[in-house]
Amino acid sequence: MPDRPAALVERTVFYVSDGTGITAETMGHSVLTQFEGLRYRKERLPFVDTLDKAREAVARINEAGRRDGSRPIVFSTLADPQVNAQLKQADALILDLLESFVVPLEQELGMKSSHSIGRSHTIADAESYKHRIEAINFALAHDDGQSAKGLAAADVILIGVSRSGKTPTSLYLAMQYGIKAANYPLIPEDFERGALPAVLPPLKHKIFGLSIAPERLAEVRHERRPNSRYASLENCRYEVAAAEQLMRREGIRWLSSTTKSIEEIAATVVQQLGLERRTV
Repeated sequence: MPDRPAALVERTVFYVSDGTGITAETMGHSVLTQFEGLRYRKERLPFVDTLDKAREAVARINEAGRRDGSRPIVFSTLADPQVNAQLKQADALILDLLESFVVPLEQELGMKSSHSIGRSHTIADAESYKHRIEAINFALAHDDGQSAKGLAAADVILIGVSRSGKTPTSLYLAMQYGIKAANYPLIPEDFERGALPAVLPPLKHKIFGLSIAPERLAEVRHERRPNSRYASLENCRYEVAAAEQLMRREGIRWLSSTTKSIEEIAATVVQQLGLERRTV
């Protein structure tokens, strides 16, 4: 079997759950990223907790298969055996995530699981949701250095030149980890002074830097401001070199976002700063 398909493959991927579907989507996405030639449309079907809802899900899955001309891929976390059995009537590749993990654990531990619907979405899930919303609001309020108010409450402050990936990483940390992330752009005035923005030095222990290859930065900036000095390769080279020099001088940990996914960047930030995940 070749390492990757010769041609691009397109499928519809469904995430089906008796809860929010976040677990199914997170696990499914992690698996699908291993297939570089796969293009897919995703649909989340949450709260499928009755036979009628399962039948509706089957109808949608089968319709997608007829439309695409190929079987959909379904990641499922349904706990109710009857609802799960109904879903498996769909003409699709169904990957039962609970069955994949629960059954082997039952055999290993010599005990039966509860198979309770939504068991993972109880008090712990409510607390997780609270942390996620608070973190998202914090990230939005402290995006691009727009406010220093309450900055001391940040778990991490991302710095880097404009368009180096700070905003998407901040939001990903908020949504997936419940981590309060602020971000500050490094601008030419900072490089001329040779110092961090004035509000940041007291919080240096919370700072993590992002850099990016100048060529990639120029491509990204050209999409926003074509043919501007802001997007010129010469300026991008200057800003990236100056930012990296500043971060080295200040002893700030940093990485290049050029070839890394948002998931990889976020995981590195969490590991490097010893942050604690607040979501489940």
